[in-house]
Amino acid sequence: MTEFDVVVVGSCNMDLISYVPRLPKPGETIHGDKFSLGFGGKGANQCVMAARLGAATAMVAKVGEDVFGGNFIQNFKDNGVNVDHVQETKEASTGVAPIAVNQDGQNSIIIVSGANLKLTAADVREHESVITHAKVLICQLEVQPETSLEALRIAKQHGVTTILNPAPAEATLDPELYKLSDVFCPNETEAEILTGLPVTAVEEAEKAADILLHKGCKKVIITLGEKGCLCKSSMSEKGIHVPARKVSPVDTTGAGDAFVGSLAYYMACHKDLRLEEAIQNACHISSISVCSPGTQTSFPYRKDLPQELL
Repeated sequence: MTEFDVVVVGSCNMDLISYVPRLPKPGETIHGDKFSLGFGGKGANQCVMAARLGAATAMVAKVGEDVFGGNFIQNFKDNGVNVDHVQETKEASTGVAPIAVNQDGQNSIIIVSGANLKLTAADVREHESVITHAKVLICQLEVQPETSLEALRIAKQHGVTTILNPAPAEATLDPELYKLSDVFCPNETEAEILTGLPVTAVEEAEKAADILLHKGCKKVIITLGEKGCLCKSSMSEKGIHVPARKVSPVDTTGAGDAFVGSLAYYMACHKDLRLEEAIQNACHISSISVCSPGTQTSFPYRKDLPQELL
């Protein structure tokens, strides 16, 4: 069985991106400036980001037997991602995500999950061997919660490092998901939903991280957009704030996925790196991604990055 640096169990969504002067109000029709199709879904994005940095990656996912599904599999191949565990189904269409992006780079996203919700815990057990041969497993919540739960259980049983990106967040998250996470990585909005606390500043993120640690996570990393991120591994110690680089954002879509995929790469391929350094590097790569339009189209390749990041 092939050894993999990073395995992702998660979602594939075709992004349908409209660039607009501003986000529409309820019931309002506005004219957009530009439209593009792109490959997305948190799982796929994170996997492709890790692959572009040089990690040996594999994806466990489901797509529809449609034009988007075929294109998705080819896109994974083009990015060097192993697709032996990407299944096609007739039961649903490939997931889609209509996205509106305003002139400040802020976005509004609707997800129609489709085939993503057909990926079951039984499917994960069928592909168990690819998880057990990984250094790092990434899961999110764009597939059925029990699917991610089963993947995390298998990983933990075999000593595989786990990263859970709890997105989209639900206040009633299964308690076991926290306990199975070596790294629990929400953004500020997700942390707020999961803890009931406001998370608009580093000090507030510290309090939210304590609640998440109390729920059983080994380490919590809360991404804070332009404020960088906060990492905390103990309620008794102060968290580490890693500031973000100052950039002029063009499109923030996928920035969190660029961060998670990069973090997994560093944890799998640079184990001698301190976690704080891995986070700094992942923040740097994420900041590069927001300076270009689109999701995966904005993710940098290894050859284009400063040598000190590799």
